[in-house]
Amino acid sequence: QVRLVESGGGLVQTGDSMRLSCAASGRTISGYAVGWFRQAPGKEREVVGHISSSGIITTYADSVRGRFTISRDNAKNTVYLQMVSLQPEDTARYYCATRPSGRPNYDSWGQGTQVTVSS
Repeated sequence: QVRLVESGGGLVQTGDSMRLSCAASGRTISGYAVGWFRQAPGKEREVVGHISSSGIITTYADSVRGRFTISRDNAKNTVYLQMVSLQPEDTARYYCATRPSGRPNYDSWGQGTQVTVSS
């Protein structure tokens, strides 16, 4: 069973940058795609983006494309979410999750880290 721990969240101002980390322990995630998700108060959880197990393929939600970048370091068993030009609407709790390569469902989730962007 893998344990995912997100970190790097906090309070920033509009236009600031922030990097979130998703550190895995218990097993390697090198054979897994990793997704980032977020959920704002009163809203449904939404996909931010994902990175393939190889790191070659990344996808992003329209709302973050061009501002957010997902990367991974399999040697460190960690995936990153680099966010620039943060906006108040990016305020949410951010979660990472793993999905076995070739399968449709995410099977392990972290507890999330809060990102708050003040205007």
